[in-house]
Amino acid sequence: MSKQTSSTPSPSPRPGDPAPDFHGRTDDGKPISLADCRGRPLVLYFYPRDNTPGCTTEARDFQARLADFEAQGARVIGVSNDDEASHRRFCDKQGLTFPLIADTDRAISRAYDVLRMKNMFGKRFEGIERSTFLIDAEGVVRRAWRKVKVPGHVNDVLGALESL
Repeated sequence: MSKQTSSTPSPSPRPGDPAPDFHGRTDDGKPISLADCRGRPLVLYFYPRDNTPGCTTEARDFQARLADFEAQGARVIGVSNDDEASHRRFCDKQGLTFPLIADTDRAISRAYDVLRMKNMFGKRFEGIERSTFLIDAEGVVRRAWRKVKVPGHVNDVLGALESL
C-alpha cells in the first residue's frame, strides 16, 4: 500500500518542480520512499499493467539498459496499480532486477498526475497514462514524458540522464 505524504501535491509535476513525495512497497515487500532515492538520479516510470504487451516491452527495455542507467548513477523504479504478488510474478517471468512499486491505493499515481479516464471495450475506467519522470539527486524533476510511446523511449530517457 502506498501513502502520499505531501499536503499539496503538484497537479502535474514539471521540470524544475520538486518531485512529489511518495511511500510505497516494492515487489519484494520492502518499503520505499522518495527520500530513500535521494543522492542519486531516479527514473520513475509509470505503466498501466503487469504482463500486457506494451508494459512488458517497456520493462524489458529498461532491464536491457539497466547497466547503462546504473553506470550514470541512476536508479530505475517502475510503478503500477498492480499488487505486490502481481509484481513479483511479473519480475520473475521477465527477469526484472529493478523494483516495481505496488501503488494499489493510487496515491503515487495521483501525486504524479498520471491517472486518466480510459475506455476499453465500451467500459470506462481510471488507469495510468504511461509516463516517466527523471528526478535528480536532490529530488527535483528534470524531465517528464507523458503519453509515452514505448519504442525508443528508454534510449530517450538515458540520453536525458546523460545530459544532467
